[in-house]
Amino acid sequence: MGRFVNPDNSAFQVALNSKIYMDKTGLLEYTNSVLDTPEAYICNSRPRRFGKSYTANMLAAYYSKGCDSEKMFDGLTIGKSSDFKKHLNKYDVIHIDVQWFLSSCADIKSIISYITQSVLEELKEYYPEVLPNEVLTLADALSRIRNSTGQKFIVIIDEWDILIRDEATNKAVQEEYIYFLRGLFKGTEPTKYIQLAYLTGILPIKKEKTQSALNNFDEFTMVSASTLAPFIGFTEEEVKNLCEEYHKDFDKVKKWYDGYLLRDYQVYNPRAVVSVMLKGEYKSYWSETASYEAIVPLINMNYDGLKTSIIEMLSGASVKVNTATFKNDTENIKSRDDVLTYMIHLGYLGYNQKTRTAFVPNEEIRQELANAIESRKWDEMAAFQRDSNKLLNATLDMDGASVAMQIEKIHNEHVSVIQYNNENSLSSVLAIAYLSSMEYYFKPVRELPTGRGFADFVFIPKPEYVSSYPALVVELKWNKNAETALQQIKERNYFKVGDKVTLFTPHDEMTFTVSKIYDDNYNLVDVARHPDNIYFIGVKIDFDVCAYSMLRKEIN
Repeated sequence: MGRFVNPDNSAFQVALNSKIYMDKTGLLEYTNSVLDTPEAYICNSRPRRFGKSYTANMLAAYYSKGCDSEKMFDGLTIGKSSDFKKHLNKYDVIHIDVQWFLSSCADIKSIISYITQSVLEELKEYYPEVLPNEVLTLADALSRIRNSTGQKFIVIIDEWDILIRDEATNKAVQEEYIYFLRGLFKGTEPTKYIQLAYLTGILPIKKEKTQSALNNFDEFTMVSASTLAPFIGFTEEEVKNLCEEYHKDFDKVKKWYDGYLLRDYQVYNPRAVVSVMLKGEYKSYWSETASYEAIVPLINMNYDGLKTSIIEMLSGASVKVNTATFKNDTENIKSRDDVLTYMIHLGYLGYNQKTRTAFVPNEEIRQELANAIESRKWDEMAAFQRDSNKLLNATLDMDGASVAMQIEKIHNEHVSVIQYNNENSLSSVLAIAYLSSMEYYFKPVRELPTGRGFADFVFIPKPEYVSSYPALVVELKWNKNAETALQQIKERNYFKVGDKVTLFTPHDEMTFTVSKIYDDNYNLVDVARHPDNIYFIGVKIDFDVCAYSMLRKEIN
């Protein structure tokens, strides 16, 4: 065994020794299925502390000839697979951690030659008769070994993008690195010696003009995770099981650390979830592993609409973003969309692939973004925060004239780009205007436009503020009076059997059919009239309803 060629399984054993280990060996079933195929070139990018190195170490431990890992994997998901032993410790593996090489290299200009020579030295120990001294590149070495022995390689590169991110201004190093990767993986010859290539980092592969510099790689990213979605971070089901085991409030964990939407999965930050399970403190763990200073230059770039978008997302809204323009290169950021896409890859924003919108995923990230803005003391943000506080106070005081004045002021001075000439555009203004409410309320439950001419917000107070701050229901009516809105609110609380009702929780909304109605004496009734009596509405729900949920009738 070597350090870089056919390593042992000790690094993955450290992960298995953790107090909380989440079995992600199902990924190996996928990699086994694509070995020695055109799909065997994988770039799996994700934010810090989402298990990138754990995964790279797992792949090395499973495939490397340099160890015996049967007992290690036998009790895990991959151990139940029919081809578990077929591929177990059967391959020559090269495992390169670019972060380690960067920190160990005396001169950044020589890092590529340092990586090359370190791996070549070990390859020559394994294949001395095949590799003469004149072999100078890894690509040439692997080609010669394959030609002489028939042996193919699995190449794993961890933190592949660090030279793109951290050495972005060093063009010579970048170009040499891309050339190194191209020689290793691009073209006909590499298909002869590559069994599997697995790159992992934060960024997808750098684009040149409109396509990837290594366009033979399948990309799995925070924008499009595809079939690898359940292996990026912790899934909701996994977090529910941990909450049950460690006696934690799942709804609170969800509010703090959920929000990354990958394919059909709600994905959580593993580091944060493990920390809250073991330490019991609901706080931002993000700053322990990544400083918000990384995004301060980004959010201060002077691109049209960028700061408005940041404020709007902090208020709980989603914003449209074109992720296709970003070149996966931090030196070529040229627009608001590039900034937001980069922040998605860094994990500071979530992304909905279906609606092509970005959003602040959870309370942990909202605090980090707020800290980043506070550190630079945006004049725009300070003035806006004062006006937003006035609006919230006026709303709580039921001072209609002041509410109208503050909304108009915020619209004119802070978000005048939005012309509120209908309910949907007015809702965008309000999403921003009530930013200050986020200190006391959960992210507002917002009803998206449905073509039926209305849009609402429901602000549900956080548990610690429920005795001081009432729930707020905002009914939007364009060019109509307040009585119309109040009447519609009343109608929505007028229930009868067969009505469709929507249950709002701090995090979700689901629609059900009213099956039974009881009055406050538990007598069956046909209709519940608002607001004469207290009624109990019966609907079939197959999950626990948390506190601070609200029920509303759908109307046409």
